Amino acid sequence: MANSIFQNVRVRAIKTVIPEKFIDIDEELQFFDNDPKKLARAKKMAGYGRRYLLDEGSTVTDMCVEAAEKLFSEINFDRNELDLLLFVNQKPDYPEPCDACLAHGRLNLRRECAALSISLGCSGYPHGLWLAHVMLQAGAARKCLLLAGDAPSRATRPENRKIAQIFGDAGSATLLENVNDGRRAYFITGADGQKWDKIIIPFGGIRLPVEDDVMNLEVKDSAGNLWSCEQSLIDGPEVFLFSTEIGPMNIREVMELSGIGMPEIDFFAIHQANKQIVETIIAKAGIPAEKTTTETFTKYANNSTNSVVTVLGDQLYGRPVKWVVLCTFGIGLSWATCLLDLSGLHNGGISTYSPPSNRLSRPEQIAHWGDYFKGESK
Repeated sequence: MANSIFQNVRVRAIKTVIPEKFIDIDEELQFFDNDPKKLARAKKMAGYGRRYLLDEGSTVTDMCVEAAEKLFSEINFDRNELDLLLFVNQKPDYPEPCDACLAHGRLNLRRECAALSISLGCSGYPHGLWLAHVMLQAGAARKCLLLAGDAPSRATRPENRKIAQIFGDAGSATLLENVNDGRRAYFITGADGQKWDKIIIPFGGIRLPVEDDVMNLEVKDSAGNLWSCEQSLIDGPEVFLFSTEIGPMNIREVMELSGIGMPEIDFFAIHQANKQIVETIIAKAGIPAEKTTTETFTKYANNSTNSVVTVLGDQLYGRPVKWVVLCTFGIGLSWATCLLDLSGLHNGGISTYSPPSNRLSRPEQIAHWGDYFKGESK
């Protein structure tokens, strides 16, 4: 495990946005053999509830840019003060360039502000916080904007009941800055790359580009779930064992690293993988029920990269806190847990993302790039 201690870095403000469209699990009785008892059992065991789905024309960048604009407005922040933009997102707008540069342009940040993207899923947000703390404490930046989000619904199909009901979409913006108040932050990070294939979209990269031989590939598993080239594959039993082992271990280690005990910690924001996983981690780590939650999964589903930020916006909005643990684990397989002093945090809660009315349609975008290739558009 990589252990890190930082000082004089403040998480000043957070803001999360979710799409307008949502699906309630009660609307999907047909996927439970039209049996209300089966649906009720699934809701009780896994915590299924509501999930928010990004509209077809929008991207993770769109959500995160709007989250940043809302954050700037709420705290009256001058974006020209930013020295660094970090963007954690594993579903980029384009293969190249990175989304950090797209967001940089969309937000009209100054040219002296560096921009860097990080491709990670469920453990991505604390990794972004970790890198922001490194850069701020080192003096490479004074103020950093961390964008984080995912649209996991884009890697699922409604009829694939192994994963569809688990995931929802969300994006966020977080502002960090140098301070001189002595506050500390503690991080535990790591990965088990030997199990890189336990959560994966195998097609679409340079290793296996999407071509005719996989374009129409469809495979049904023993439970009748339909898999195709754009979908995320998850080894459920392996991921469950990994999550319920690494989560409690990291929570114990970050508390030992900090010397801060359970009574002093105000809240534990655990990655909302599903209710069963979170409940198992809570039990193994001995966390009091009033200091954590599983209900954010029921309200918003598994938001992948944004999961723990959604928990903060959902559970701690309007509630002053000091010591908060963020515990995450997921694709890679990777993990990151941190213990932060969030005193004085502006928590902007959760708002609805509204797609812009003037954006180009898909045919218009294709025509634009055709003209661009011919030198007829700038």
